Amino acid sequence: MVFGELPKEYNPKIHGPYDPARYYGRPDIKFADVKLGELGAWFARRNKSPQAISSVIGRSWWRWQHKYWFPRKAGMAPFFQLMIGTMGVFYLLNYGSLKHHKNAKYH
Repeated sequence: MVFGELPKEYNPKIHGPYDPARYYGRPDIKFADVKLGELGAWFARRNKSPQAISSVIGRSWWRWQHKYWFPRKAGMAPFFQLMIGTMGVFYLLNYGSLKHHKNAKYH
């Protein structure tokens, strides 16, 4: 799959209209249902390519939008989530200059 194309697992005759928030690959055991002894095998079955990681991020973004942004009466939750996320990112970006300003009891 090249960026901008539909996944190769998607079949419009079977799946209907394309939904970017849905995974069209073969279903696997959910992470919550994996036992501790099977954890290594479960991680080994994952596709770790950059394209797969970007697909996971894109599906997560679309699921978040369908849950919080697109409903008619969405409320203030998406605005607060974006605001707190932005504050966290800028804190991490500026941490190098902020770590020297810690309060200390003794100098």
